[in-house]
Amino acid sequence: MSSTRLLIVDDHPIVREGLRQLLERESGLSVAGAVGSAAEAMAALEKHLPDVVLLDLSLGADSGLDLLQKIHEKWARLPVLVLSMHDESGMAERVLRYGALGYIMKHEATDRLVAAIRKVSKGEVFLSEAMSSLLLKQLSGRPAPGERPAVAALSNRELEVLRLLGQGRGTREIANLLKLSVKTVETHRTKLKDKLGVRSATELVAYAGRFMSLSGAETAKGTASR
Repeated sequence: MSSTRLLIVDDHPIVREGLRQLLERESGLSVAGAVGSAAEAMAALEKHLPDVVLLDLSLGADSGLDLLQKIHEKWARLPVLVLSMHDESGMAERVLRYGALGYIMKHEATDRLVAAIRKVSKGEVFLSEAMSSLLLKQLSGRPAPGERPAVAALSNRELEVLRLLGQGRGTREIANLLKLSVKTVETHRTKLKDKLGVRSATELVAYAGRFMSLSGAETAKGTASR
């Protein structure tokens, strides 16, 4: 039986190598490549298509969400499993809309990650019970608490900045994490205030904190009910 070939996309070399070693030990899985940027990912995909892409949303200067969109536009049937450090309902809903087949936390056990890979490789959706419950609420017409209409209208980079503000990070730290200039982050903050209808930096930080709290609370509630 042929193995499922994986492409790992993560900007941290240690994480890439750790994932490679973990997954190479699993029967029926092989790592075809491991890259650290959007450009490297697109080049690798142009050369040889894997069976599944493991995509970290936090790619430093690159937007993982933008890369996901590009992959889906060019290879619509290629399964993508998104890896994230943050358990956020709003982000999970967005990656599904952008074409991913699954969303899993980086802290999950290896067997859980392997199960997710095997599931998306068959064209099936993988979500935690909490995320599945959230999606059903959205399909039934009830709004997701973590993805308010104003937030849903944000660009991918603006959403990333909002998330980091909600984690209590300052402008300079956000610039370092996203590999952007301080001026660029300040521009994003100005656009966020306009789009979210807040007037001051203090109100923006408070809004970001509420957004993160609501996203986390919804997921935690679903997890606790398991």
